[in-house]
Amino acid sequence: MIKKIGVLALVLCLLVAILSPSLAQAQSGLAVIGSSAEAVFPSRLNFSLSAQSDENITDIRLCYVMDRAGFAEVISEVYIEFVPAATVDVGWALEMIKTGGLPPGSSVEYWWKLTDDGGNQLATEPAQVQFDDTRYDWRSLTEGKVTLFWYSGDDAFIQELMAATQADLEGLAEDTGAELERPARLYIYADSGDLQGAMIFPQEWTGGVAFTRYSTMAIGISPENISWGKDAIAHELTHLVIHQITLNPYNDLPTWLDEGLAMRSEGMLGSEFSGSLGEAIAGGSIISVQSLCSPFSAYSGEAILSYAQSHSLVEFLITSYGQSKMFELLTTFKRGSGYDDALEAVYGFDMDELDSLWREYVNDKYQAAVGS
Repeated sequence: MIKKIGVLALVLCLLVAILSPSLAQAQSGLAVIGSSAEAVFPSRLNFSLSAQSDENITDIRLCYVMDRAGFAEVISEVYIEFVPAATVDVGWALEMIKTGGLPPGSSVEYWWKLTDDGGNQLATEPAQVQFDDTRYDWRSLTEGKVTLFWYSGDDAFIQELMAATQADLEGLAEDTGAELERPARLYIYADSGDLQGAMIFPQEWTGGVAFTRYSTMAIGISPENISWGKDAIAHELTHLVIHQITLNPYNDLPTWLDEGLAMRSEGMLGSEFSGSLGEAIAGGSIISVQSLCSPFSAYSGEAILSYAQSHSLVEFLITSYGQSKMFELLTTFKRGSGYDDALEAVYGFDMDELDSLWREYVNDKYQAAVGS
């Protein structure tokens, strides 16, 4: 069902999202008078506290936890600088320029710890503050584990994107066996300009991004570029799903596998990518699989070839060895295996042998295409 976020709810959280911890008082008289958290999207979270005691309050700490996937709960603790006194008003800002930012819809749990001159201690109950993009009048549509948020375009527009999203999930499961482990949120901005306004360090070419640890995506899609938008959803959704099922504290995926799966989800290679691959094959300028494990070049020509080769490498593995082997490879990476070790365990060859096998495959394919 499509639902509109209530006007009252938006008014209440417009520019600020405040959830106050339960006020507490120690037997000594050490007490919290007031506490609040203010979200100013996308730049900062402002925290404030008022407290009093029978003696000077000497130590105040703010503790907070980001609501994101991880390997253990990471609690950040901030020592607040202030002049000791019996009554204090303090504040602290979590500046997103220092962290790289949070996606829309994320939340932060926080609480305060206080100590006074008599050694009395107090801790407030944990509370949550939502980090919402309140610049727009968001509507939402949920199907299965996916919720789409949008503010521009009619119901037919969002229903078409939801149908494409569900088809992407089905296609990814058929290719790799990978499925969403946690609910996913997709924020659809009206264009890339609106999207970039929600980010701290956007590149001018940014059209979509996956915040994989937060199970959130954000993409700029207008009704006029819905075809491109469907491809962008397929790409970012694949990153999110694959990262969910391979998250581990030991190793990342090789870039060619991560990007190759995302490119394959978009469908056939576009002419720019296939042309680059054909020229590299003909000219003997193919990039090695070892090199494709690292982040791709910032130079557009080499980056295009890297994406095209990654698509072809994944195509080779899936068409030659099947979905079950690809799923086994992903689960092997989840256990933290190295690149060569994972390939050896699943396919019986390392990256150098994969390079040789794939070159033979892609050369045969290229020659067949030229011959036809």
